Parts: sequence; C-alpha cells; structure tokens
Amino acid sequence: MPTDEELEILSRKLMSLKLAYDQYFLGSRPREPVMEAEEVRKLVVVYSNQAIKNTAMRFKFSSIVSRYQAFKRQWIDTLRKIENGTYARHQFKANLHERAAAPPPDPVAPPPQGRKEVYEALVEARQACGQGVSGLTPAKLDKILDQQERDLSKRYGDSQVHFKVVVENGKAKLTASRGS
Repeated sequence: MPTDEELEILSRKLMSLKLAYDQYFLGSRPREPVMEAEEVRKLVVVYSNQAIKNTAMRFKFSSIVSRYQAFKRQWIDTLRKIENGTYARHQFKANLHERAAAPPPDPVAPPPQGRKEVYEALVEARQACGQGVSGLTPAKLDKILDQQERDLSKRYGDSQVHFKVVVENGKAKLTASRGS
C-alpha cells in the first residue's frame, strides 16, 4: 500500500513530466522525455496493483491517475499532430523560415503626384484632422515645395523628388521621397 509521501512524490514526478513535455513541445528540449514518462507509468502500475484501504489516499491516487491519463492523451494527440505535420507551433515556425528564405518584395515608389494633387490632398487631410486651411494657398504650397526640392537636391543630388501627404499623430504633413 503506497504511503502519503509516495503519492506526493508521484504527484511531483507527474508535474515534472508535464513540464518536460511542455518544454519538448515548445522546442526548448531536444528529445521527448521518454525515461521520465516510463518512470511515472511504472509507479502508476505498481500502485494500481496494490489495495488502498484508506479512502482519502485512494481518492488522492485516483486523482493523480486521472491527471496522468488526461496528460497522456494530450501528449499522444500532440505527438500525432507533430508526426502528421499539423502541429500549429511547428507550422508557425516553418512559415517563419519560409518567409525568411524568400527574397524581400521590391519596394514600390509612390506614384508621382502633381502639385495640384498634393495641394488638394493636403487641404483634405488638414480639414479631416481639424487643422486650419485658411492660410494655405496653391502659390504658398508651391513656394514651400520649391524650397524643399532645392534643399533635398543639395543634400542628396539631382534626383527627382516626390511629395505625398501623410497623417501622423492626428496632424497632416508632407513627406518627400527621392525618385530616379
């Protein structure tokens, strides 16, 4: 007949086995914990073949065995998924590796916009953000864009500059990108 201490040891070994399987399924443990599983299985078989007369001890043992059976079904199911290639965590890792191996997509340059389209987009964005547009005129925007083009040409060379309107932190603003 198992003692209370032996059942406590079995319970701790079962929880240790559960952690070992969790680590194995997460990939931080290289091999399945077969030795630990066999040790727990043998203890369950040994204690199952002994008569437990104390009701509290019998209840404790049957609770441990029930947890062991539930974990065992879960582990078998997960191992089957791994063998079939349907385990979600492994599929996720495989997809990450595929994406890392794939060449990056070509960057797409923003479509060139004329000054009129940039002005209209800026007015629309500023109004949507609740910013004033009373002082903004096409002539004033042209003057600002001309100055920006000169500054960027000095800094980066004589490449074409494209402007677009973006909204950041609730405010509309212009951004510039170089074209070829």
